[in-house]
Order: sequence, then C-alpha cells, then structure tokens
Amino acid sequence: MAYDAELADRVRALVSHEKNVREVQMFGGLAFMVDEKMVACVSGGGGALLVRVSRSRDAEYLGVAGARRAEMGKGRSMGEGWITVDEDALTEDSALHFWIDAVLEYNAE
Repeated sequence: MAYDAELADRVRALVSHEKNVREVQMFGGLAFMVDEKMVACVSGGGGALLVRVSRSRDAEYLGVAGARRAEMGKGRSMGEGWITVDEDALTEDSALHFWIDAVLEYNAE
C-alpha cells in the first residue's frame, strides 16, 4: 500500500536538520528514524501519521483533535505513547509541527 508522498515530504523537511536521520519502510508505510529510533511513520494507505511520544504526556496528546490510540491491527492497541493522527488534522503546517516537535522531544530523552 502506498503512503502519502506529500505528507512524507513535509515530515522529511521537519526532521532533516536532525543528526542521524534515515527512512525505513515499516508498518506498511514510511518511517522516519532519528538516532535509530522511530519518531514518525507516514501510514500506508495514505493520510495518517503514526507517532511515538512520551508516555507521561500520552493522555494530553490523545486530547488533541485528530489523535487516537494507535492500533496494530483492528482492536489491538499499541499502548501508551503510540498515537495515530488523522490526515484531516495535519492539513495545517502548525499541526504537523506540533507533532514533530512532540516526537523529537521524546526522542531526545
């Protein structure tokens, strides 16, 4: 399944200044790795973004419009810190910046 190339380009631009960035096909999409840790993945099938955030801020992040608990298959939660952000919630650059800032903050811990 193809991922959303435009969303991937937008994520790429926001993480490109980080050291040790690489892209890997993962979870049926294109994952962005920083220092060998997955920070975000543009989902296969287009549109959604899988992010890895701090568990201590999980509830806060789930309260953001378009965010929901990530699942690995129907009904199989990936657990705290794994969030899927809907395509419609990422149309504004400020919204994507918010999520990329969150994943990079967690990645730096």
